[in-house]
Amino acid sequence: MEYQHIIDAVMNEKETLEDIALKMYQNPETAYNEVKACAWLVEALEKYGFRVEKGLYGMPTAIRAEWGSGHPIIGLLAEYDALPGLSQTQSTFKEAAEMLGPNEVAPGQGCGHNLLGCTTLAAAIGMKADLEKTGASGTVVFYGCPAEEVLTGKAFMAREGAFKELDIAMAWHGNSKNTLSLGMGGGLNSAIFHFKGKTAHASAAWHGRSALDAVELMNNGANYLREHMQPNERIHYVYKEAGVAPNIVPDKASVWYYVRALHRWEIDELYGRLVNIAKGAALMTDTELEIEFQGGCYNTMSNKALADIFAETYPMVPAAEYTAEELAHADALNQTAPAYSVKKPEEPIHTGFIYNPDQYSISPGSSDVGDVQHIVPCMMIGTASMNYLGVNHTWQVTNCSGNSIGFKGMLRGGIWMALTAGKIYRDNSLVDKCWECFKKDLDGETYNCPIPKEVPVPQPVCK
Repeated sequence: MEYQHIIDAVMNEKETLEDIALKMYQNPETAYNEVKACAWLVEALEKYGFRVEKGLYGMPTAIRAEWGSGHPIIGLLAEYDALPGLSQTQSTFKEAAEMLGPNEVAPGQGCGHNLLGCTTLAAAIGMKADLEKTGASGTVVFYGCPAEEVLTGKAFMAREGAFKELDIAMAWHGNSKNTLSLGMGGGLNSAIFHFKGKTAHASAAWHGRSALDAVELMNNGANYLREHMQPNERIHYVYKEAGVAPNIVPDKASVWYYVRALHRWEIDELYGRLVNIAKGAALMTDTELEIEFQGGCYNTMSNKALADIFAETYPMVPAAEYTAEELAHADALNQTAPAYSVKKPEEPIHTGFIYNPDQYSISPGSSDVGDVQHIVPCMMIGTASMNYLGVNHTWQVTNCSGNSIGFKGMLRGGIWMALTAGKIYRDNSLVDKCWECFKKDLDGETYNCPIPKEVPVPQPVCK
């Protein structure tokens, strides 16, 4: 087969890729704290002959590595941050969370980003092998992107000029299916609203000014706002600080909000209304308001022309072969899923392929891949790396991210991206088709980073 050397190049590094993925799994690091994961990926990229830089874009755990020269320049988007509070071993039942301290729950790879970082590394290895063999013009750029789970990492990178050098970008994410999905997902703004009041004894509180009252009034206002939002808009919040004791009027309280919508202008409009509600809450309680803007991201936007190329190369990806033990493990996990009681899946792990070029879906969920998708043509793909009924951000996915079920999906995803890149390197006219689709989808919109220059990049917390 013309592309067999790509598959061989990836599979020859199977043990190394699985070892790095397992180390990330055993040492989960949350957003902006991915120090070990970054180091392992840098070490591997240097070993494979890539020109590597780290700590770019004001982000200590960001990576840019490249190999080759000339166009097309194809970028790969790696992620490696874990989710707080999703610790889990290989047990097929949900375990009690591991505690790191009195109020700190251990993180876990509940979105499979340990696999994601290594899938992209696998793709880079395969793409390099292809360019070496063919001698074709082309460049591989590996972007190590921190902090996807807080939806700001790629926006911070884009603010400093990342991604605009690319002709094409590719992303992978662990999935319960082997799939390509056309459509869009919501963008987001993230902000913490801090209220400052005046403390007092709760039984003689006439001279106090409750910051907690301000937070609760803000939340009430936000909940009344829901009636006047568009169907695809979302608001979520959690309390960050709410006082220390019932008999003390809280002089400090804060609440963290996500605001989502399908277009950047809708996000900005809805966020502005929420800010006005916060200002009103401060006026009603005679408290001071400080808004700590965390950042934001654009809506995701798939590229059909690039999706069609992925669909053409998928049949070349070696089929996954699962052992009886893997199938039994996945079946046990499926039985813990709420959907199992409604309809038992036909197979414990998905082995088919789903792509409907005429079906366009809308999702309120978000990913900072959307920022890249507003800069260059970019497509996110998925291969089965969990049980059939697995859902990201759950303990079942944490489980699969650390075993051979996840590893097989990881390797197949890397091969799929490398095969697709190989097709583009051989036929540069495909780049033009992807850009035609990209410009049509943008419909005149231009990318403006949603994070202002004055918002600093969070730095790693050393422990």
